Amino acid sequence: MREGSLEAPVRRPLAWRDPDFTDPAKLDAEMRRVFDICHGCRRCFNLCDSFPRLFDLIDESKTGELDSVDSKDFKQVVDACTLCDMCFLTKCPYVPPHEFDLDFPHLMLRYRAMEAQAKGVPFVDRELAKTDRNAKLAGLAAPVANWMTDRGNARGRTLLESRMGLHREAELPRYAGRSLVARARKEAPAVNRDAPAHGRRKAVLYATCFTNYNDPDPGLAARAVLAKNGVETEVVHPRCCGMPNLEQGLIGEVAEAAREVAGALLPWIEKGYDIVALVPSCALMLKFEWPLILPDDREVKRLAEATFDLSEYVVDIARKEGLAPGLKPVEGGMALHMACHARAQNMGQKAAEMLRLIPGADVQVIERCSGHGGAWGFKKANFETALKVGRPVARQAREAGKAYVTSECPLAGVHIMQGIERLGGGGEAQAKPELIRHPIQLLARAYGLGGGDVQGATAP
Repeated sequence: MREGSLEAPVRRPLAWRDPDFTDPAKLDAEMRRVFDICHGCRRCFNLCDSFPRLFDLIDESKTGELDSVDSKDFKQVVDACTLCDMCFLTKCPYVPPHEFDLDFPHLMLRYRAMEAQAKGVPFVDRELAKTDRNAKLAGLAAPVANWMTDRGNARGRTLLESRMGLHREAELPRYAGRSLVARARKEAPAVNRDAPAHGRRKAVLYATCFTNYNDPDPGLAARAVLAKNGVETEVVHPRCCGMPNLEQGLIGEVAEAAREVAGALLPWIEKGYDIVALVPSCALMLKFEWPLILPDDREVKRLAEATFDLSEYVVDIARKEGLAPGLKPVEGGMALHMACHARAQNMGQKAAEMLRLIPGADVQVIERCSGHGGAWGFKKANFETALKVGRPVARQAREAGKAYVTSECPLAGVHIMQGIERLGGGGEAQAKPELIRHPIQLLARAYGLGGGDVQGATAP
């Protein structure tokens, strides 16, 4: 019996249509098998709150072993998982191809799928997961929606906490009056024909629901940087990638989104366009999760093969064609948080590589979960735990002494700034660092580009 695996992690397709997948007895047996392995290992004790909850259940049981833990108590372990995938990719020595075949995040997903099938998803959670619909409606009256969700609006936030379960102190996403798709139709940047990559690449930017409706600036910065480097771009958003539904165990609805988006993007792929996702969670869905959910769907497979994460794409241009000249230093240094779903793509520190293309770039990388976990971190039941899990990241960002804090994950960046706020700003004799919503905006600044530059992207 091997202690651990030295091979690269391998993920199995999700057998979500098999009746055994949601069979309560078979699922309970698998959870006990996996939890017993976790109990004997405990390497993941400091990753998130799922593992401390599991180990406390075992340690405080009658026998101090898993056999005396009631299965109904497993739910609290499942509820604390944010599907960040860090245990699978960075800690667990027993993931496939090891014979123990342990995939903790997908086991938590399986439990949620069982719950969703047996009991349905709670009304509030299901409504919050309708990100496209919610953002479209909020965008029609963005100033009012932003006033309602602002932390300074005590009455509004009290109402949201009581009715929607959103913690009154959590910084919620703001809404843009005009979507990225709408702005892209009227604000196409001129393509630099002298750039080394001109004529060799063209890309469709998959806007993602967050960049499209909440914060278009990183998308505009991406278009500007790519145009500077000779890349023709189009911006499309067929629909949300389905990550919010995946978090609820609604795998069938995720499959529906995968088929629709793959069908919409396939004609672009056939015309020679690369697909570039603007948010790491969405890139992860397109590249890895969808093919595991629909392993026999050729369009989904083809889309996965054609998809790049944004930072990955810029670095690929730099390596293969070379970047256009004109980058200038950005003073003050940058604390870069590596988003969990960027790390889960197993492609290396592409955001750090991208920022180091800037002359004299002073980049401090922070590789640890911010604790937010999508909508999980907004909730009244989770917000304080999310800050606790993210405190080491906030502390590193605060003590780095850099002018800027940035993350590829738009929710993580804001959450880190709230953590810094709790710790007390920027440290002794230091100014509070400025939040840059995505590293691409620092590259845009280094090129001296407007329209999606960091101006207008620093307010929460």
